[in-house]
Amino acid sequence: MLVIDNCRRTLLWVLSICCILVFSSGSQAADKVLTAGAATSNITPPLGEYVVGGFKPFPAQNVHDELHARCLVLDNGETKIVFVICDSLGITEEVYQDARKLIKAETDLPPENILMAATHTHSATRASSPKYHTFLSRRIADCVRRALENREPAKIGWGGIDEPSEVFNRRWFTTNPEFCKNPFGGIDTVRMNPPRGNAALVKPAGPIDPEISFISVQSLDGRPVALLANYSLHYVGGVKKGEISADYFGIFSEKIGSLIGAEPDHPPFVGMLSNGTSGDINNIDFRNPSQRMKPYEKMKQVAELTAKRVAEAYKDIKYKTWVPLGAASQELTLKKRKPDATMQAYFKKVMAQPEDAPKHHRYERNYAGRVQRLLEGPDEITIMLQVLRIGDLCVAAIPFETFCEIGLELKEKTPFEDAFTIEIANGYNGYLPTPAQHKLGGYETWMGTNRVQIDASDKITAIILELMKELQEKK
Repeated sequence: MLVIDNCRRTLLWVLSICCILVFSSGSQAADKVLTAGAATSNITPPLGEYVVGGFKPFPAQNVHDELHARCLVLDNGETKIVFVICDSLGITEEVYQDARKLIKAETDLPPENILMAATHTHSATRASSPKYHTFLSRRIADCVRRALENREPAKIGWGGIDEPSEVFNRRWFTTNPEFCKNPFGGIDTVRMNPPRGNAALVKPAGPIDPEISFISVQSLDGRPVALLANYSLHYVGGVKKGEISADYFGIFSEKIGSLIGAEPDHPPFVGMLSNGTSGDINNIDFRNPSQRMKPYEKMKQVAELTAKRVAEAYKDIKYKTWVPLGAASQELTLKKRKPDATMQAYFKKVMAQPEDAPKHHRYERNYAGRVQRLLEGPDEITIMLQVLRIGDLCVAAIPFETFCEIGLELKEKTPFEDAFTIEIANGYNGYLPTPAQHKLGGYETWMGTNRVQIDASDKITAIILELMKELQEKK
């Protein structure tokens, strides 16, 4: 009898252990849940702040459409990553750092897992002005907090579709040396934004990237939660002077929801469009004469077409209810460019002349100031490079107006199945040409437009590929 009782107790113990293991395994599987939340914050600056999209800033006098920070939070139970896309020309690292401090103090988000970027609309004001700086940092942090609060079980997918009709390389070889004069008393090999339809135009000096990449997030029952797209196209422009506008980035963000079946809900759907590697890309077809359009007409056309194309590809997305998430970042110290003695002497002569004296280049006095600030400024700058992982997709972040071929190289060499790059992210430090493009000259390579050492793009590309490899190999 005692033997039978012992056998029963042993059997019950074994069954209990088995049940515990089964339920524990089931619990772990149940814990593999992806949640996501999205939100927007109004970041429209006060009127009177200076619009800085050109060489001569002017005060904002009206708001055509409001500017926003748009946020997407992804949480797989192990890691949280965040995207914040802001309607702004470019936001300094200091503004982002202040936002990160607020987020760190008020949430459990790791600041290094947050990618913040500007869209590069040219109809926005200076993000670093004393009046606007604090407000903008606070509103970015609020946007992230609201997205966290809006988290719900979700599924995620991504894809891409080409739309080459709206992207053109704006750097051209020409046969007319007059087109290629630079502010330093010389003549370049290429010209940025040459006269349209001119017989002297030979060919573009670089490629385009026609792909519109996008990430789609839905609730488990299929309700659209957010969509983050990425297109390598500079702002479109065509606004009334003195008016604030989010450009085509804002129109796309408002339009895409209705095209993919999003309905007014609480929380509402959030559309987002980030700027890809568009440092040498714009919306001007230089082979053909220009066509006059009404203000805001062209940006509306571009936004509606790109949104329509994304909606077409949206139908083919395959969703996953859980994916690995990851973030990796690394600081890089770069040397600042400095004028040599010859350049200093040239600009000293320029500034000694009357303002109405004949000029080699119309912006030579502007660049005299820019070069002088580089000379008097620090010798180095430290930037943050960042990579976020979503399953087999990788998103890179570069704090420059980055040439298209850099983004294409990262897409080609990434160890992930898919990748895209968001430019002007986590700071703003001017243009980033490749060394080969530096040799050709042109606006984007001029000292003062480009501020860092000439081989900076090579160093940045190498580090980003290493960060991608690190995330890809991490279990």
